[in-house]
Amino acid sequence: MRRMTQELRRTLGVFDAVVVGLGAMLGAGVFVALGPAAGAAGSGLLWGLAVAALVAYCNAMSSARLAVDYPASGGTYVYGRERLGPFWGWLAGWAFVVGKTASCAAMALTVGAYVWPGQAHAVAVGSVVVLTAVNYGGVQKSATLTRVIVAVVLGVLAAVVVVSLGSDAADAGRLGLGTEAGSEGGPASAHGVLQAAGLLFFAFAGYARITTLGEEVRDPARTIPRAVPLALGLVLAVYACVAVAVLSVLGAGELGRSAAPLADAVRAAGASWLVPVVRVGAAAAALGALLALILGISRTTLAMARDGHLPRALAAVHPRFRVPHRAELAVGAVVAVLAATADVRGAIGFSSFGVLAYYAIANASAWTVGAVGAVWVRIRAAVGLVGCVVLAFALPVPSVVTGAAVLLLGAALYAVRRR
Repeated sequence: MRRMTQELRRTLGVFDAVVVGLGAMLGAGVFVALGPAAGAAGSGLLWGLAVAALVAYCNAMSSARLAVDYPASGGTYVYGRERLGPFWGWLAGWAFVVGKTASCAAMALTVGAYVWPGQAHAVAVGSVVVLTAVNYGGVQKSATLTRVIVAVVLGVLAAVVVVSLGSDAADAGRLGLGTEAGSEGGPASAHGVLQAAGLLFFAFAGYARITTLGEEVRDPARTIPRAVPLALGLVLAVYACVAVAVLSVLGAGELGRSAAPLADAVRAAGASWLVPVVRVGAAAAALGALLALILGISRTTLAMARDGHLPRALAAVHPRFRVPHRAELAVGAVVAVLAATADVRGAIGFSSFGVLAYYAIANASAWTVGAVGAVWVRIRAAVGLVGCVVLAFALPVPSVVTGAAVLLLGAALYAVRRR
Protein backbone atom coordinates (compact mmCIF):
# COMPACT_ATOMS: atom_id res chain seq x y z
CA MET A 1 0.00 0.00 0.00
CA ARG A 2 1.29 3.46 -0.80
CA ARG A 3 2.89 5.45 1.96
CA MET A 4 0.76 8.34 3.23
CA THR A 5 2.39 11.48 4.62
CA GLN A 6 -0.68 12.43 6.66
CA GLU A 7 -2.84 9.84 8.37
CA LEU A 8 -6.23 10.18 9.96
CA ARG A 9 -6.81 9.53 13.65
CA ARG A 10 -7.92 6.00 14.61
CA THR A 11 -10.72 6.48 17.15
CA LEU A 12 -13.56 4.11 16.16
CA GLY A 13 -14.06 0.79 17.92
CA VAL A 14 -16.46 -2.02 17.02
CA PHE A 15 -19.47 -0.33 18.62
CA ASP A 16 -18.85 3.01 16.91
CA ALA A 17 -18.24 1.32 13.55
CA VAL A 18 -21.50 -0.63 13.87
CA VAL A 19 -23.33 2.58 14.76
CA VAL A 20 -21.92 4.35 11.69
CA GLY A 21 -23.10 1.45 9.53
CA LEU A 22 -26.55 1.47 11.13
CA GLY A 23 -26.83 5.22 10.64
CA ALA A 24 -26.08 4.79 6.94
CA MET A 25 -28.38 1.80 6.38
CA LEU A 26 -31.30 2.90 8.57
CA GLY A 27 -31.78 5.92 6.37
CA ALA A 28 -34.82 7.32 4.67
CA GLY A 29 -34.93 4.22 2.45
CA VAL A 30 -36.84 2.17 5.02
CA PHE A 31 -39.51 4.89 5.11
CA VAL A 32 -39.99 5.12 1.33
CA ALA A 33 -38.34 2.19 -0.50
CA LEU A 34 -40.86 -0.46 0.53
CA GLY A 35 -43.55 1.14 -1.65
CA PRO A 36 -41.72 1.04 -5.01
CA ALA A 37 -40.33 -2.39 -4.16
CA ALA A 38 -43.83 -3.74 -3.46
CA GLY A 39 -45.01 -2.19 -6.71
CA ALA A 40 -42.33 -4.13 -8.57
CA ALA A 41 -42.51 -7.46 -6.71
CA GLY A 42 -46.16 -7.63 -5.73
CA SER A 43 -46.63 -10.62 -3.45
CA GLY A 44 -42.90 -11.40 -3.68
CA LEU A 45 -41.72 -8.38 -1.68
CA LEU A 46 -40.20 -10.44 1.11
CA TRP A 47 -38.38 -12.60 -1.43
CA GLY A 48 -36.95 -9.41 -2.93
CA LEU A 49 -35.78 -8.36 0.52
CA ALA A 50 -34.11 -11.76 0.98
CA VAL A 51 -32.28 -11.52 -2.38
CA ALA A 52 -31.09 -7.98 -1.60
CA ALA A 53 -29.84 -9.16 1.80
CA LEU A 54 -27.97 -12.11 0.26
CA VAL A 55 -26.17 -9.91 -2.27
CA ALA A 56 -25.47 -7.32 0.42
CA TYR A 57 -24.01 -10.00 2.69
CA CYS A 58 -21.63 -11.25 -0.01
CA ASN A 59 -20.60 -7.67 -0.79
CA ALA A 60 -20.12 -6.89 2.89
CA MET A 61 -17.89 -9.89 3.53
CA SER A 62 -15.83 -9.21 0.41
CA SER A 63 -15.36 -5.60 1.52
CA ALA A 64 -14.51 -6.61 5.08
CA ARG A 65 -11.94 -9.13 3.86
CA LEU A 66 -10.25 -6.53 1.67
CA ALA A 67 -10.31 -3.92 4.45
CA VAL A 68 -8.10 -6.20 6.53
CA ASP A 69 -5.34 -5.99 3.91
CA TYR A 70 -5.96 -2.34 2.99
CA PRO A 71 -7.10 -0.46 6.13
CA ALA A 72 -7.04 2.95 4.46
CA SER A 73 -9.65 5.53 3.52
CA GLY A 74 -11.29 5.00 0.15
CA GLY A 75 -12.93 1.58 0.35
CA THR A 76 -13.33 -0.14 -3.02
CA TYR A 77 -11.41 2.63 -4.76
CA VAL A 78 -8.32 1.39 -2.89
CA TYR A 79 -9.20 -2.31 -3.28
CA GLY A 80 -9.78 -2.04 -7.02
CA ARG A 81 -6.61 -0.04 -7.51
CA GLU A 82 -4.44 -2.48 -5.57
CA ARG A 83 -5.99 -5.77 -6.75
CA LEU A 84 -7.19 -5.06 -10.30
CA GLY A 85 -5.29 -1.98 -11.44
CA PRO A 86 -5.61 1.83 -11.45
CA PHE A 87 -8.49 1.94 -13.96
CA TRP A 88 -10.80 -0.25 -11.89
CA GLY A 89 -9.96 1.69 -8.77
CA TRP A 90 -10.79 4.91 -10.57
CA LEU A 91 -14.06 3.52 -11.92
CA ALA A 92 -15.11 2.36 -8.44
CA GLY A 93 -14.27 5.73 -6.93
CA TRP A 94 -16.06 7.54 -9.75
CA ALA A 95 -19.22 5.45 -9.34
CA PHE A 96 -19.19 5.98 -5.59
CA VAL A 97 -18.52 9.72 -5.54
CA VAL A 98 -20.92 10.67 -8.35
CA GLY A 99 -23.71 8.31 -7.33
CA LYS A 100 -23.49 9.02 -3.62
CA THR A 101 -23.28 12.78 -4.12
CA ALA A 102 -26.67 12.58 -5.82
CA SER A 103 -27.88 10.41 -2.94
CA CYS A 104 -26.75 13.08 -0.47
CA ALA A 105 -28.91 15.65 -2.24
CA ALA A 106 -31.84 13.24 -2.20
CA MET A 107 -31.45 12.61 1.54
CA ALA A 108 -31.20 16.34 2.23
CA LEU A 109 -34.36 17.01 0.25
CA THR A 110 -36.09 14.21 2.14
CA VAL A 111 -35.29 16.03 5.38
CA GLY A 112 -36.77 19.21 3.93
CA ALA A 113 -39.89 17.45 2.68
CA TYR A 114 -40.65 16.01 6.13
CA VAL A 115 -39.60 18.99 8.28
CA TRP A 116 -40.98 21.91 6.22
CA PRO A 117 -42.48 20.89 2.88
CA GLY A 118 -42.98 24.50 1.77
CA GLN A 119 -39.27 25.27 2.19
CA ALA A 120 -37.78 21.87 1.41
CA HIS A 121 -34.79 23.24 -0.53
CA ALA A 122 -33.84 25.75 2.17
CA VAL A 123 -34.04 23.12 4.91
CA ALA A 124 -32.03 20.72 2.74
CA VAL A 125 -29.20 23.23 2.27
CA GLY A 126 -29.22 24.05 5.99
CA SER A 127 -28.98 20.35 6.84
CA VAL A 128 -25.96 19.91 4.57
CA VAL A 129 -24.19 22.91 6.11
CA VAL A 130 -24.80 21.73 9.69
CA LEU A 131 -23.72 18.13 9.05
CA THR A 132 -20.62 19.23 7.14
CA ALA A 133 -19.67 21.31 10.18
CA VAL A 134 -20.19 18.29 12.42
CA ASN A 135 -17.97 16.14 10.21
CA TYR A 136 -15.33 18.88 10.18
CA GLY A 137 -15.00 18.57 13.96
CA GLY A 138 -13.83 14.97 13.76
CA VAL A 139 -15.20 11.52 13.05
CA GLN A 140 -15.83 10.84 16.77
CA LYS A 141 -18.31 13.75 16.90
CA SER A 142 -20.01 12.31 13.83
CA ALA A 143 -20.25 8.89 15.49
CA THR A 144 -21.75 10.47 18.64
CA LEU A 145 -24.45 12.28 16.66
CA THR A 146 -25.13 9.10 14.69
CA ARG A 147 -25.79 7.22 17.96
CA VAL A 148 -28.55 9.67 18.82
CA ILE A 149 -30.09 9.47 15.35
CA VAL A 150 -29.98 5.65 15.29
CA ALA A 151 -31.68 5.51 18.70
CA VAL A 152 -34.50 7.79 17.50
CA VAL A 153 -35.03 5.86 14.26
CA LEU A 154 -35.04 2.47 15.98
CA GLY A 155 -37.58 3.75 18.50
CA VAL A 156 -39.90 4.99 15.74
CA LEU A 157 -39.59 1.76 13.74
CA ALA A 158 -40.29 -0.31 16.85
CA ALA A 159 -43.45 1.72 17.46
CA VAL A 160 -44.58 1.16 13.85
CA VAL A 161 -44.05 -2.60 14.13
CA VAL A 162 -45.84 -2.93 17.49
CA VAL A 163 -48.81 -0.77 16.47
CA SER A 164 -49.19 -2.45 13.06
CA LEU A 165 -48.94 -6.06 14.23
CA GLY A 166 -51.15 -5.39 17.25
CA SER A 167 -53.96 -3.76 15.32
CA ASP A 168 -57.24 -5.29 14.20
CA ALA A 169 -56.26 -4.50 10.60
CA ALA A 170 -53.25 -6.86 10.69
CA ASP A 171 -53.75 -9.96 8.57
CA ALA A 172 -51.01 -12.57 8.14
CA GLY A 173 -52.65 -13.69 4.89
CA ARG A 174 -51.56 -10.45 3.23
CA LEU A 175 -47.86 -11.24 3.42
CA GLY A 176 -47.94 -13.05 0.05
CA LEU A 177 -44.89 -15.26 0.31
CA GLY A 178 -45.79 -17.35 -2.74
CA THR A 179 -44.68 -16.85 -6.30
CA GLU A 180 -48.15 -17.09 -7.69
CA ALA A 181 -50.44 -14.14 -8.24
CA GLY A 182 -51.05 -12.39 -4.95
CA SER A 183 -54.56 -11.39 -3.92
CA GLU A 184 -53.35 -7.91 -3.04
CA GLY A 185 -50.15 -7.28 -4.94
CA GLY A 186 -50.39 -9.11 -8.23
CA PRO A 187 -48.00 -11.69 -9.69
CA ALA A 188 -44.63 -12.16 -8.05
CA SER A 189 -42.61 -12.57 -11.27
CA ALA A 190 -38.90 -13.34 -11.15
CA HIS A 191 -38.08 -10.04 -12.83
CA GLY A 192 -40.29 -8.16 -10.38
CA VAL A 193 -38.55 -9.79 -7.41
CA LEU A 194 -35.12 -8.93 -8.84
CA GLN A 195 -36.16 -5.33 -9.54
CA ALA A 196 -37.47 -5.03 -5.98
CA ALA A 197 -34.19 -6.45 -4.70
CA GLY A 198 -32.27 -3.86 -6.71
CA LEU A 199 -34.36 -1.04 -5.25
CA LEU A 200 -34.10 -2.42 -1.71
CA PHE A 201 -30.34 -2.93 -2.09
CA PHE A 202 -30.00 0.85 -1.96
CA ALA A 203 -31.15 0.70 1.66
CA PHE A 204 -28.52 -1.91 2.59
CA ALA A 205 -25.55 -0.20 0.96
CA GLY A 206 -24.53 1.88 3.98
CA TYR A 207 -22.13 -0.73 5.37
CA ALA A 208 -19.60 0.64 2.89
CA ARG A 209 -19.19 3.58 5.26
CA ILE A 210 -17.46 1.25 7.72
CA THR A 211 -14.83 0.17 5.20
CA THR A 212 -14.32 3.65 3.72
CA LEU A 213 -13.47 4.82 7.26
CA GLY A 214 -10.82 2.10 7.53
CA GLU A 215 -8.08 4.61 8.34
CA GLU A 216 -10.04 5.88 11.36
CA VAL A 217 -10.86 2.46 12.88
CA ARG A 218 -8.83 1.01 15.75
CA ASP A 219 -7.33 -2.40 14.97
CA PRO A 220 -9.06 -2.60 11.56
CA ALA A 221 -8.03 -6.23 10.97
CA ARG A 222 -10.35 -7.27 13.81
CA THR A 223 -12.82 -4.39 14.04
CA ILE A 224 -14.05 -4.19 10.44
CA PRO A 225 -14.73 -7.95 9.90
CA ARG A 226 -16.77 -7.89 13.11
CA ALA A 227 -18.59 -4.62 12.58
CA VAL A 228 -19.72 -5.13 8.96
CA PRO A 229 -21.72 -8.39 9.31
CA LEU A 230 -23.06 -7.30 12.71
CA ALA A 231 -24.42 -4.03 11.32
CA LEU A 232 -25.84 -5.79 8.25
CA GLY A 233 -27.53 -8.48 10.34
CA LEU A 234 -29.15 -5.95 12.66
CA VAL A 235 -30.48 -3.93 9.74
CA LEU A 236 -31.85 -7.03 8.00
CA ALA A 237 -33.74 -7.99 11.16
CA VAL A 238 -35.18 -4.48 11.45
CA TYR A 239 -36.18 -4.33 7.76
CA ALA A 240 -37.79 -7.76 7.89
CA CYS A 241 -39.88 -6.81 10.94
CA VAL A 242 -40.96 -3.54 9.37
CA ALA A 243 -41.80 -5.17 6.02
CA VAL A 244 -43.89 -7.90 7.67
CA ALA A 245 -45.71 -5.36 9.86
CA VAL A 246 -46.53 -2.98 6.99
CA LEU A 247 -47.56 -5.81 4.65
CA SER A 248 -49.86 -7.27 7.30
CA VAL A 249 -51.77 -3.98 7.51
CA LEU A 250 -51.71 -2.66 3.94
CA GLY A 251 -51.14 -5.72 1.75
CA ALA A 252 -48.75 -5.64 -1.21
CA GLY A 253 -51.18 -3.84 -3.52
CA GLU A 254 -51.88 -0.85 -1.29
CA LEU A 255 -48.25 -0.77 -0.16
CA GLY A 256 -47.11 -0.57 -3.79
CA ARG A 257 -49.29 2.52 -4.30
CA SER A 258 -48.16 4.28 -1.13
CA ALA A 259 -45.76 7.22 -1.20
CA ALA A 260 -45.35 7.11 2.60
CA PRO A 261 -45.89 3.45 3.53
CA LEU A 262 -45.04 3.61 7.22
CA ALA A 263 -47.28 6.61 7.82
CA ASP A 264 -50.10 4.92 5.88
CA ALA A 265 -49.59 1.71 7.88
CA VAL A 266 -49.98 3.35 11.29
CA ARG A 267 -52.95 5.32 9.99
CA ALA A 268 -54.60 2.11 8.74
CA ALA A 269 -53.83 0.51 12.10
CA GLY A 270 -55.90 3.22 13.80
CA ALA A 271 -52.94 5.09 15.29
CA SER A 272 -53.09 8.40 13.44
CA TRP A 273 -51.47 10.06 16.44
CA LEU A 274 -48.26 8.25 15.48
CA VAL A 275 -48.04 9.82 11.99
CA PRO A 276 -46.18 12.98 13.18
CA VAL A 277 -43.77 10.74 15.07
CA VAL A 278 -43.10 8.76 11.88
CA ARG A 279 -42.41 12.04 10.07
CA VAL A 280 -39.85 12.98 12.72
CA GLY A 281 -38.31 9.52 12.45
CA ALA A 282 -38.06 9.83 8.66
CA ALA A 283 -36.34 13.21 8.97
CA ALA A 284 -33.91 11.82 11.57
CA ALA A 285 -33.21 8.77 9.39
CA ALA A 286 -32.47 10.97 6.38
CA LEU A 287 -30.13 13.10 8.51
CA GLY A 288 -28.29 9.98 9.69
CA ALA A 289 -27.90 8.71 6.14
CA LEU A 290 -26.74 12.14 4.96
CA LEU A 291 -24.17 12.36 7.74
CA ALA A 292 -22.74 8.94 6.90
CA LEU A 293 -22.77 9.66 3.15
CA ILE A 294 -20.79 12.87 3.53
CA LEU A 295 -18.28 10.96 5.67
CA GLY A 296 -17.88 8.21 3.08
CA ILE A 297 -17.67 10.46 0.02
CA SER A 298 -15.09 12.77 1.60
CA ARG A 299 -12.85 9.79 2.47
CA THR A 300 -13.06 8.38 -1.05
CA THR A 301 -12.32 11.87 -2.39
CA LEU A 302 -9.29 11.99 -0.08
CA ALA A 303 -7.98 8.68 -1.43
CA MET A 304 -8.48 9.73 -5.06
CA ALA A 305 -6.80 13.10 -4.42
CA ARG A 306 -3.79 11.35 -2.88
CA ASP A 307 -3.34 9.48 -6.17
CA GLY A 308 -3.80 12.59 -8.28
CA HIS A 309 -7.16 11.53 -9.80
CA LEU A 310 -8.67 14.59 -8.14
CA PRO A 311 -6.94 17.89 -7.21
CA ARG A 312 -4.20 17.12 -4.69
CA ALA A 313 -5.33 20.00 -2.50
CA LEU A 314 -8.28 17.81 -1.47
CA ALA A 315 -5.84 15.37 0.17
CA ALA A 316 -5.07 17.81 2.99
CA VAL A 317 -5.67 16.58 6.55
CA HIS A 318 -6.54 19.10 9.25
CA PRO A 319 -3.60 19.35 11.72
CA ARG A 320 -5.89 19.50 14.78
CA PHE A 321 -9.01 17.47 13.94
CA ARG A 322 -7.15 15.01 11.68
CA VAL A 323 -9.96 14.90 9.12
CA PRO A 324 -9.83 15.53 5.33
CA HIS A 325 -11.27 19.02 5.85
CA ARG A 326 -10.90 20.31 2.29
CA ALA A 327 -12.52 17.19 0.85
CA GLU A 328 -15.38 17.53 3.35
CA LEU A 329 -15.92 21.20 2.50
CA ALA A 330 -15.81 20.48 -1.24
CA VAL A 331 -18.30 17.62 -0.95
CA GLY A 332 -20.57 19.73 1.28
CA ALA A 333 -20.51 22.60 -1.19
CA VAL A 334 -21.41 20.40 -4.17
CA VAL A 335 -24.22 18.67 -2.26
CA ALA A 336 -25.58 22.02 -1.04
CA VAL A 337 -25.75 23.33 -4.63
CA LEU A 338 -27.55 20.18 -5.79
CA ALA A 339 -29.95 20.31 -2.85
CA ALA A 340 -30.76 23.94 -3.62
CA THR A 341 -31.30 23.59 -7.36
CA ALA A 342 -31.85 20.02 -8.52
CA ASP A 343 -34.76 17.65 -8.79
CA VAL A 344 -33.11 14.45 -7.67
CA ARG A 345 -36.06 12.07 -7.65
CA GLY A 346 -34.43 10.02 -10.38
CA ALA A 347 -31.11 10.01 -8.53
CA ILE A 348 -32.11 7.07 -6.33
CA GLY A 349 -32.29 4.65 -9.27
CA PHE A 350 -29.01 5.93 -10.69
CA SER A 351 -27.38 5.70 -7.28
CA SER A 352 -28.49 2.07 -6.97
CA PHE A 353 -26.85 1.31 -10.33
CA GLY A 354 -23.67 3.09 -9.29
CA VAL A 355 -23.51 1.35 -5.91
CA LEU A 356 -24.00 -2.06 -7.53
CA ALA A 357 -21.19 -1.29 -10.00
CA TYR A 358 -19.01 -0.23 -7.06
CA TYR A 359 -19.60 -3.52 -5.25
CA ALA A 360 -19.14 -5.55 -8.41
CA ILE A 361 -15.57 -4.21 -8.47
CA ALA A 362 -15.20 -4.99 -4.75
CA ASN A 363 -16.21 -8.61 -5.36
CA ALA A 364 -13.90 -8.90 -8.37
CA SER A 365 -11.09 -7.58 -6.16
CA ALA A 366 -11.89 -10.08 -3.40
CA TRP A 367 -11.74 -12.90 -5.95
CA THR A 368 -8.01 -12.23 -6.40
CA VAL A 369 -7.18 -12.55 -2.69
CA GLY A 370 -5.13 -15.63 -1.88
CA ALA A 371 -5.15 -16.68 1.77
CA VAL A 372 -6.41 -19.26 4.24
CA GLY A 373 -10.08 -19.80 3.52
CA ALA A 374 -9.70 -18.39 0.00
CA VAL A 375 -12.26 -20.90 -1.38
CA TRP A 376 -15.06 -19.40 0.69
CA VAL A 377 -13.82 -15.90 -0.06
CA ARG A 378 -14.06 -16.66 -3.77
CA ILE A 379 -17.49 -18.30 -3.51
CA ARG A 380 -18.87 -15.23 -1.73
CA ALA A 381 -17.14 -12.95 -4.22
CA ALA A 382 -18.59 -14.86 -7.18
CA VAL A 383 -22.12 -14.81 -5.79
CA GLY A 384 -21.79 -11.11 -4.96
CA LEU A 385 -20.41 -10.22 -8.39
CA VAL A 386 -23.13 -12.06 -10.29
CA GLY A 387 -25.78 -10.69 -7.94
CA CYS A 388 -24.61 -7.10 -8.45
CA VAL A 389 -24.68 -7.41 -12.24
CA VAL A 390 -28.10 -9.08 -12.30
CA LEU A 391 -29.69 -6.56 -9.90
CA ALA A 392 -28.13 -3.60 -11.71
CA PHE A 393 -29.67 -4.57 -15.04
CA ALA A 394 -32.99 -5.49 -13.43
CA LEU A 395 -33.48 -1.85 -12.36
CA PRO A 396 -35.86 0.39 -14.32
CA VAL A 397 -34.56 1.15 -17.81
CA PRO A 398 -33.95 4.91 -17.23
CA SER A 399 -31.77 4.09 -14.23
CA VAL A 400 -29.77 1.54 -16.23
CA VAL A 401 -29.26 3.89 -19.19
CA THR A 402 -28.27 6.86 -17.04
CA GLY A 403 -26.00 4.78 -14.82
CA ALA A 404 -24.23 3.12 -17.75
CA ALA A 405 -23.74 6.50 -19.45
CA VAL A 406 -22.15 8.01 -16.35
CA LEU A 407 -19.82 5.02 -15.95
CA LEU A 408 -18.76 5.37 -19.60
CA LEU A 409 -18.12 9.07 -18.99
CA GLY A 410 -15.88 8.14 -16.07
CA ALA A 411 -13.97 5.69 -18.26
CA ALA A 412 -13.52 8.38 -20.91
CA LEU A 413 -12.22 10.86 -18.34
CA TYR A 414 -9.69 8.30 -17.16
CA ALA A 415 -8.49 7.71 -20.72
CA VAL A 416 -8.09 11.46 -21.32
CA ARG A 417 -6.15 11.87 -18.07
CA ARG A 418 -3.84 8.97 -18.94
CA ARG A 419 -3.01 10.58 -22.25
